[in-house]
Amino acid sequence: MSSFSGIWVPLVTPFHQGEIDFTALKSLCTRLLKRGVDGVVVCGTTGEAPMLTKEEQLQVLDTVLEVVPARQVIMGLSGTHMPVIREMQEAILRRPVAGLLIPAPYYIRPSQAALVAWFTEIADHATVPVVLYNIPYRTGVQMELDTFRQLAKHPRITAVKDCGGSIDLTLSLIADGELDVLCGEDVQIFSTLSLGGKGAIAASSHIFPEEFVQLIKQFKEQDMAAARKTFFSLLPMIRLMFSAPNPAAIKYALSLDGLMDNELRSPMLPAPENVELAVRDFLNQHSR
Repeated sequence: MSSFSGIWVPLVTPFHQGEIDFTALKSLCTRLLKRGVDGVVVCGTTGEAPMLTKEEQLQVLDTVLEVVPARQVIMGLSGTHMPVIREMQEAILRRPVAGLLIPAPYYIRPSQAALVAWFTEIADHATVPVVLYNIPYRTGVQMELDTFRQLAKHPRITAVKDCGGSIDLTLSLIADGELDVLCGEDVQIFSTLSLGGKGAIAASSHIFPEEFVQLIKQFKEQDMAAARKTFFSLLPMIRLMFSAPNPAAIKYALSLDGLMDNELRSPMLPAPENVELAVRDFLNQHSR
């Protein structure tokens, strides 16, 4: 079963006049691969997946697979209606992907027993590894440690994107050693790696991706002083990228490099003018 580690970029979805800009998407993927990232996540929150139709999500996946090796592609899969989830899962798994990133059903706040049943049913029908996505501030439900421990027994459930906001939970998951723990909160990357986490799914790694890759390398070499220096050099940028609802600031930063239009889909809006000004000033001062 696959092991997930290193820096995975949850891709933004470029738009041009309301339609997906597939040319820009391929260029973005090529750029990230050249800078050494370990993989990409398609149709996560950063990709504005809820604002894409199921057909568009599959088109985005197909486009990414044209330029990114399948072993480096994780596909997001979310929703609240199991028949729809299963139909989409079947469509995704007709393509070669490395794994599925799956959050808890949002808004309805199921019990822990219901979460176990939900993820188990999806994993039972998976032919690739499943990455659990714990992000309670979006789904409305916190996955508890015992829930993770039950799910970790499933042969297809191998990793977790950890956005739970609980250092105790993070520590316990890493100490258990049953799931690959990938940091999902960019400001916590250094602490998660220091505790023994395997890597990160980091939206801000669209910007200066080679330095995020360098951070992983420094941890592997156990050069903590260098890793700390690298992380703190990235921290102002990380904070800036989340100073507006994700992915507004990231898309604006990428548009400054000519990689895509500064365009999001409703209900998302471009970053406020003050954020755009701060991003532009920062990138002018820290061009790599």
